[in-house]
Amino acid sequence: MNTQVRSNQDEVILPLPPQLPADGDDMALYARFMRHLRNVPNSRMEIKVLSAIQFTADMLGYSDAHVAKLLVDLGLRAPQMAFPADFLKYASEAMMRNGWEVGAPTHGLIALHSHWNRIGEDKFAAFKGEYTLLDERIYY
Repeated sequence: MNTQVRSNQDEVILPLPPQLPADGDDMALYARFMRHLRNVPNSRMEIKVLSAIQFTADMLGYSDAHVAKLLVDLGLRAPQMAFPADFLKYASEAMMRNGWEVGAPTHGLIALHSHWNRIGEDKFAAFKGEYTLLDERIYY
């Protein structure tokens, strides 16, 4: 029996710096993310990525989902655990659209989805959303 052991280091591909630094915000976001990623005191790479995304969003005043989307467009590939819940909701909704529709997935998001399939992530995660229920209480 031949088994392969994958480490979580193999499942994370870090982003590259922006090629056209015309917009300084992208480069500042990338630099702050990479700087904080080295300083997270955790051995699990997924936790380091999530922590760095949240820290970068807090420091720059963006939402966690926006920072994650920009980093995915720069080449970040990681398991679903490494991304904020708002980004995962956006990603699952975008992957259900056709290429020419409004809100369709970007090239980076399509590559991230194929990365998730390659590392064995749940293919039906988009259909396992949370639905809040209204709790009606009647007082007599």
